[in-house]
Amino acid sequence: MLSVERQERIVEELNKKGTIKVSELSKKLHVTEKTIRMDLEILESDGFLKRVHGGAVLPTGDDDILPIKERQAKFHKEKRLLAKEALHRIVPGDTILLDGGSTTSELADLLGDYPVTVITNDIKIANILLEKDKVELLVIGGTKIGSSSSLVGSTPAKMLEGIHVNQFFVGSTGVDLNNGLTVFNSLHADWKRQIMTRARKTTLLADSTKFGKTALIQFASLKEVDEVITDSKLDPMIKKGLEEASIHLTIVDF
Repeated sequence: MLSVERQERIVEELNKKGTIKVSELSKKLHVTEKTIRMDLEILESDGFLKRVHGGAVLPTGDDDILPIKERQAKFHKEKRLLAKEALHRIVPGDTILLDGGSTTSELADLLGDYPVTVITNDIKIANILLEKDKVELLVIGGTKIGSSSSLVGSTPAKMLEGIHVNQFFVGSTGVDLNNGLTVFNSLHADWKRQIMTRARKTTLLADSTKFGKTALIQFASLKEVDEVITDSKLDPMIKKGLEEASIHLTIVDF
């Protein structure tokens, strides 16, 4: 198992349990405790966890990239406003791709007033859209990884051959000027990369807390995204950097 794969598993376990032990990880991942401790050192230096005696715990503070569930609940208002802004990009008859995530779930909740085709790999989003009569729903199957509601498979792009997709609304765990768009799982990264090739336009929906952060694996650079929609709490220096990089940026005011 490669080091990045181990670190993916470690982050997954930490996000699930809130605390992890070196001894348990060593047995589960079939490596020495020394190797696990080295992984924890690396993950701590990147701000993903805090080492304690015999293991690690989630870091504390408003800037944490984990845990996912708490982060989603905390910034519900911001995500709803981003979704409302994104809704203006969709017109009747469009075929759109909705990436898994809390902001895209908000966008799914707003759909239903006019005919639109939605393609998604997220079972929670599919459930939201299930009873919306004017939404034609196509769910891309795959395997559920960890606590995520997104399904990932090996050939999503092939499944979409012959389908014209107007827009892909994508989420990201971290957004950084240098490191681009990043997530914690390589399978999710691969899925997002492949899907981006199928859409005429890719729009990133990311609240301001995602910026200046980097997860384990990059799936795109910022220049590969056609538009970034975020909120007015975005750090002014990051905003300036995005503008200087000629990123199409839309700021939603509160």
